[in-house]
Amino acid sequence: MSEDDASLIELVVPEDLGSKNRLDQYLAEAVAELSRARVQKLIDDGAVLVNNNAQKASFRLKPGDQITICVPPPEVLEAKAEDIPLKVIYEDEHMIVIDKPAGMVTHPGAGVTSGTLVNAVLFHCAGSLSSIGGVIRPGIVHRLDKDTSGLIVVAKTDLAHAGLSAQLKIKSARRSYLAICEGFPKEESGRIETYIGRHPVRRKEMAVLKEGQGGRVAITHYRILKRFSKYSLVGLELETGRTHQIRVHMAHLGAPVAGDTVYNSKNSGSLEWRHKQGLIGHALHAHKLVLTHPQSGLLLEFESAPPKDFEQLLNKLK
Repeated sequence: MSEDDASLIELVVPEDLGSKNRLDQYLAEAVAELSRARVQKLIDDGAVLVNNNAQKASFRLKPGDQITICVPPPEVLEAKAEDIPLKVIYEDEHMIVIDKPAGMVTHPGAGVTSGTLVNAVLFHCAGSLSSIGGVIRPGIVHRLDKDTSGLIVVAKTDLAHAGLSAQLKIKSARRSYLAICEGFPKEESGRIETYIGRHPVRRKEMAVLKEGQGGRVAITHYRILKRFSKYSLVGLELETGRTHQIRVHMAHLGAPVAGDTVYNSKNSGSLEWRHKQGLIGHALHAHKLVLTHPQSGLLLEFESAPPKDFEQLLNKLK
């Protein structure tokens, strides 16, 4: 690969390196526009040099080491544009904020090639999206589960994508949710901090793991907003963004999200219960998003009211 068809990132390891001195860990923290998976692939492909030598992901860095990353050009987008209606909350030439309905997958993946948010946004933006997410997830800065409704931001340019991703990484962006949960956490409010990773047996699911079992730190803040006889309305804010984080954490507290057919083993954790209550997905809604505009630096705050099926369930519980 030549420098003509790739971009170079050059770093010098600082004196205050700290404990995260593995090559992969350091790069995942130091280069906001590269995800951990992307860093790993670049290392495996020999595209990362330390003092002009290719090294393994586990290589231990020292202050003063010189790192060169040869990032290949973005792949051509392969997700196809589809004329699917979108509820756009905000849009400019840098980013777009959408109120995603429950039942819509965020991006194409295994077994899902159409009907996703990405397919819809590609049509809406005439293919003008950040390419950092690759051919399957162009513009996607963060995800919402298929059955979760609410606010999601999509980047139109690589610069906006890098800026928005950095805000999530340093936790300056805020993502707040509303959930109807079956049962009640023991405390009225609290901070949940665990390790979350792949379930050791059911590999499609996530689980709370013990330290050293391969999970990543996950932090969620919660507060009970209303109590009903057997259910509660809970406000939540993410400090990290692990896969299925809120759903796993609320199940861990003994108050799983109502209608969650994966992590709720109580009365409301079935498709039959969902259909009986008129729920399209599970009762989890991303209702507030606060971030800094990646170009202007202005603080932006967006809110979305819960969908009708969520409100109807709340009224039944009252």
